[in-house]
Amino acid sequence: MSRHEKAAKKPPQQVSIEAIEKVALELFDTRGFNETSVDDIAAAAGIARRTFFRYFESKNNILFGGFGTLLRNLEEWLESAPDDRPMFEVITDAVLRFNRVHSDGPAAHRARMRLILQTPALRANAALRHAEWMAVVARFAARRMDAPADAFGPQLAAHVSLAASNAAYEQWLRDESSDLAELVHRAFSMAPILRELEASMATGQLS
Repeated sequence: MSRHEKAAKKPPQQVSIEAIEKVALELFDTRGFNETSVDDIAAAAGIARRTFFRYFESKNNILFGGFGTLLRNLEEWLESAPDDRPMFEVITDAVLRFNRVHSDGPAAHRARMRLILQTPALRANAALRHAEWMAVVARFAARRMDAPADAFGPQLAAHVSLAASNAAYEQWLRDESSDLAELVHRAFSMAPILRELEASMATGQLS
């Protein structure tokens, strides 16, 4: 068998989702999201275009890698909390765990979130993920309030929780010396509406 025949039979190099994400983030940072194509990412990662689509449905989905797993974890964290623990205290802790900085480090995580929050082409994708996130929180709040998930109380709890999380993220992006976990905790503790919601729940005013 010739050297060329042996090379042709060599199995393709394996690549991880994390490796593709890292390459893509570097390209987005240097070239811009809109200016980077799937072909650019595939070439930089050393894979074929068709291999890229085995991992991701589109370029837009790269920045939301692992979101489904995190969402399932969020629901489990909320479900496992003791029933006598205040609802927003449970949500705060779950959100802190959900928003824990990725293993690729704070700089890469900040770059990822800046792209998600500030790139117009990604807003539709982000809106879909936000809706899924709020649905999980609303289901938890609904069980605590003994109300349907689409009732006013659970929906308000979900929207307020998302707003607090987004406010923390936006401040974290503006101030690189800040700590994301601290900002998330502050956002929830500083929102007076949360205490009012808890009080309304106790008196049965929300359903």
